[in-house]
Amino acid sequence: MKKTLLILGLLFCVLTSSKAQVIGTDVGDIAPEIDLPDPKGNNVVLSSLRGDLVLVDFWASWCGPCTKEHPELIKLYNTYQGKFSIYSVSMDTKKPLWLAAIAKQKLPWTQVSDLKYWTSPVVGDYMLQSVPLNFLIDKNGIIVAKNIHGNALNEMVKSILGQ
Repeated sequence: MKKTLLILGLLFCVLTSSKAQVIGTDVGDIAPEIDLPDPKGNNVVLSSLRGDLVLVDFWASWCGPCTKEHPELIKLYNTYQGKFSIYSVSMDTKKPLWLAAIAKQKLPWTQVSDLKYWTSPVVGDYMLQSVPLNFLIDKNGIIVAKNIHGNALNEMVKSILGQ
């Protein structure tokens, strides 16, 4: 009887621990926290956007593919305003270039950067190797897609938000 209880207890521990979510960058993981300053110097925490579907978008003003994507992101953001947020993390090191790109492209969503480029802590947390890179995070902070762009991103947002 003691052996049976011991085996059942061990089996319970193994089964419950294997289903625990972890913080990471794989689909199904809890997105790592980001806490960086916006252009005015006020820190904005990624988890403050919980409740919305959030696109964490790593970009830079000097990145052609990044800036080319912005018009489509603006349309997506405007279509699902109030349900869909974008949290852009710039890899710029020069604040004037970062601010000029935001103004020129009229990017209305949350912008953050610590202006440290590859030495920023988020680089390691998100295993960033190049930009553009993005993570689609559900209302509970769980990664549902990564490195998703264009029509695939539009369709996924549409299917999640049901419109």
